[in-house]
Amino acid sequence: MNTTQTGRPASGAADRTRTAGSAFWIMTRRVTVMAGTVDVLLLLAFLAFDEPLVGWLNLLSIAIYVVAYRALKQRRNRLGLALIWVEVVTHAVVGTVWLGWHIGFHYYLLMFIPAIAVAAGGWQQAFLLGGVLTLYLSLDHWSVEHGPMHPMDPVGQELVYAINVVVVFVFAAYAARYYYQLVAESERRLRQLASTDPLTGLANRRHMLLQAEDVLVQARRIGVPTSVVLIDIDHFKQVNDTCGHEGGDAVLVHVAGLLAANCREADLLARWGGEEFLLVLAASDAEAGHMRAELVRRLVAESPVTVGEVRLPVTLSVGVTVAQPHEGLDEAIARADRALYASKSAGRDRVSLLG
Repeated sequence: MNTTQTGRPASGAADRTRTAGSAFWIMTRRVTVMAGTVDVLLLLAFLAFDEPLVGWLNLLSIAIYVVAYRALKQRRNRLGLALIWVEVVTHAVVGTVWLGWHIGFHYYLLMFIPAIAVAAGGWQQAFLLGGVLTLYLSLDHWSVEHGPMHPMDPVGQELVYAINVVVVFVFAAYAARYYYQLVAESERRLRQLASTDPLTGLANRRHMLLQAEDVLVQARRIGVPTSVVLIDIDHFKQVNDTCGHEGGDAVLVHVAGLLAANCREADLLARWGGEEFLLVLAASDAEAGHMRAELVRRLVAESPVTVGEVRLPVTLSVGVTVAQPHEGLDEAIARADRALYASKSAGRDRVSLLG
């Protein structure tokens, strides 16, 4: 169910939204686990093809990743990241110098590029990127000038090269997908924040206007009535004076929850402003609109709010009208407002219908 359409109160998901920085460290922990797993595979491959030096280097790499992961879990992020840098650079240099350029260990240096772009900025970013580029080109030059110090068995070389290429592709795809999902989630949260009242979780005034106009256009097209209901909490200023703004907020959230719980899927509900709420009932004539308004008025009246040790009775004054085929939303709301005023003038805690 769409919270901005039916007005279900917010669940607090905004508090759990990840920042780019926290997302980077979460991804780093996951990549650390993946990298350690890859080193296990490489250890087995090197031992199988009688390459104990780089095999035991992979064992050391596994230990480094275990320590780095524990550091990242403990929020010792600088230490964890430093260990990862040391492991990747050492692995790339030793693997390339000892086994040759065609083994593919230099590819791991390329994985630093997106990480640096996200985690660093300014001169630090330029320095780190320049360092990675210099190391990459230096390894290339060394390989051209000297070749491998200890060429690997051709079958083993092809196997390890294939592992390295696949791993780099998978890491790159994972990082791209992870940040795409982060951006998509951020965009969704921004849209929700722009259309939602932060206190009650209901649609805000701006979003309601956009949605309600569409509902009225559709209703006119198919020839069904639409009821417009304007709701005001009685004596709300007294609540704030008696219990402070926290008490007022508690009443607003309480009323919003009762209203939202009694909305149909097609209904629109918004916090209209202050202590007022607007309810647009699709496919509802005057009688149906009046009945729904009377239902929520009664439910609220029967559900006092407890603020601390104070039990607050809450009542509503409600104005109901039916949007006419020839008028816009503003005109219908203005007529509902006059009906609401009639309810207040008649003593409050009641529903008034104005045709």
